[in-house]
Amino acid sequence: MRQHTGILRVLFDEAHSEAWTIDPARALAMNPVNPADAGYTYAADLLRVRGYGVEAHREGAFTAEALSGSDVLVIAHPADPARERTTGVGTPVLTPAELDTLQAYVAAGGGLVLLADSEQDNGSNLAALLGRFGVGMDHFTVQDATRRHQGNARWVLAERAALPENRIESEDVLAGVAEACFFRSGTLFTAEGADILPLLNSSPTADPADRPLAVGVRFGKGRVAVFADSDMFGDDSIADYDHRTLWINAVTWASRRPKRAGADAGQHPVASSATFGDLKAAIEELRPLQSKDGSIDFEAGHDRAQAESLAGRIGAAVEELAPQFPHDADYLDAVLKDLRRWAEDGFGVPDFLDSLTAFHPAAQREDGREHLVVFPMYTQNGNLDRNFEALIIRIVWPDWIAGLEREKYPNPQFLPIEFVAPDAFTAGYDTNSAVLFPETVAVRETPVFTWGAIMQDREAARFRMVTSAAAATLKMSLPPDAARLLEDQRLTQEVFVLWDLIHDRTHSHGDLPFDPFMIKQRMPYFLYSLEELRCDLTAFRAAVTLERDAGPGASHARLVQYTILFDRLFRFPITGGRVRNYDGLGGQLLFAYLHRHGLIHWTDNRLAVDWARIADAVIELATEVETLYRDGIDRPKPAHWMAAYQLVAGYVAPNPNSVWAQGASALPLDGPPKGLVDAVLPDEFPLSMFYEALNKKLKPVIEATRGVTG
Repeated sequence: MRQHTGILRVLFDEAHSEAWTIDPARALAMNPVNPADAGYTYAADLLRVRGYGVEAHREGAFTAEALSGSDVLVIAHPADPARERTTGVGTPVLTPAELDTLQAYVAAGGGLVLLADSEQDNGSNLAALLGRFGVGMDHFTVQDATRRHQGNARWVLAERAALPENRIESEDVLAGVAEACFFRSGTLFTAEGADILPLLNSSPTADPADRPLAVGVRFGKGRVAVFADSDMFGDDSIADYDHRTLWINAVTWASRRPKRAGADAGQHPVASSATFGDLKAAIEELRPLQSKDGSIDFEAGHDRAQAESLAGRIGAAVEELAPQFPHDADYLDAVLKDLRRWAEDGFGVPDFLDSLTAFHPAAQREDGREHLVVFPMYTQNGNLDRNFEALIIRIVWPDWIAGLEREKYPNPQFLPIEFVAPDAFTAGYDTNSAVLFPETVAVRETPVFTWGAIMQDREAARFRMVTSAAAATLKMSLPPDAARLLEDQRLTQEVFVLWDLIHDRTHSHGDLPFDPFMIKQRMPYFLYSLEELRCDLTAFRAAVTLERDAGPGASHARLVQYTILFDRLFRFPITGGRVRNYDGLGGQLLFAYLHRHGLIHWTDNRLAVDWARIADAVIELATEVETLYRDGIDRPKPAHWMAAYQLVAGYVAPNPNSVWAQGASALPLDGPPKGLVDAVLPDEFPLSMFYEALNKKLKPVIEATRGVTG
């Protein structure tokens, strides 16, 4: 089974006489009266909840082999055991070979989190290690009579270090951190020429004032996060202020950057085969012969012999490929029969009902299971003609998703998929289409649908491309875990699986109209906007709950919140045309709501987000939309439509020519609902000046996402 690449591997050193341990039993042995003053057990648990792998290095010297499996190494206050209570293992003095190894580890991309103390003559040579990266430590204790914790002048509250006005950091180690306390802290200094990221300083009222307490360093391909105090992340202090957020951010920021590749390395044996190549070629040659409904009009001059030859080639290729997909034997056999019947009946409108009803991929949701799909079909957001298409897909269904679907979010028809290779599809999918739906297939009658597939690789790739471009354009500093998400295709795909799982089922849950999908009703498009937004906000709320419960899926749930926000705020509003763009309007509404309530700020041509409060604000908007739905049950249709319009218009400015914006007196309320629908302008809620400018800058990126898979 494939493993996702998003988990960080964190190694805590306990082999060099550290004053801290991640083992509760060892912390108790080190300090029987107050083990919390020797434990980093909560710090380790916080990482585990995020899905990070946590291990301890408990014996031996640092070697390249010992560090090879880690993304970030934590060294927490090594000290002489004669002076402090330590793990009692090894020596706090690193050998020259170890110093070389650690320097090479960082230069090659590894991460270090180094935690010091106010006293530097404690028997360790941590200063020698820091010196390799252009950082030094002073031997004294900072005091502050004003900015202090619980009246103790040695427990100082730090200040965010100022960056030069023209310096823009793509990642913000202090995202969501409003306050942090350093206990018995020294200060740091940096060497000229080092690539230093200032983080936290002593306050102007401290002694010494305005001196570095925490810095980041970029060194080669790696990063180092340095704190002049180790107590702040100990078991007895990590719950203070915003230390938990700061800890997660620092470890994540320092860690090794993930590989950007999403698809499995190497060529796929079936997708790269000559047989599949011939299948695709035959379909592409057949495509110009087919009419919009999939039939072939020979009176238009098309060659029947050519059509028969191409149909034969398609059938022969499917028959040759079928043994590679034994779990689809009945389906692929039905494809051959439907194809032969289409040719024998004169190439009229194709009817692949028998093969469609034989295809049950949702009943085989096993991670990595592959399917060859061949149908005459149109592709949503792609080719509107019912041409033949061929693609090879793979199910994305990790164990933790299977568990959540089974226990929390049952959705038996939901099918998350990816292409097995970047070219494992015909021209209908060399488009913006990211779904594979059975209702698009040419059939004689509509069957009962048992599955609906969403291409997670396409969604993830588009998200990463557009969000990365938007963040750069808007000069945003992202939280470190959000920045890592944009670098990891595989992880992003799994995050989208969780988002889509919850979103998809939400259409059928809650206080709803009789047709929750609203596909059988004609109504103003802003109602569709609110329905799609409601499902996303519900998924956001569920993700917040999953993260707080710290159970299966918690690590991905945090990232779901980012994907919903960024896709809604950046990609949706400027993707597609302006005629009844209901996904775009939902994004406009979310942006306007958050901006109105002070959660996002567009100042000095930079976009900033209040990460500490944004989750609660999004949930408040979700509650507002849910209240509209619940109250709508007791309203007549026109009244409900008007209430929905007022909710949207309360945040997004309507078109100046809007009849709806003039209120009930201007609307045709004495006629059928059709009149109300017709009164809605094609672009009832135009883009704001912010989005007009963003659209111009990101339009090339949006266009470049066509057909992208990873």
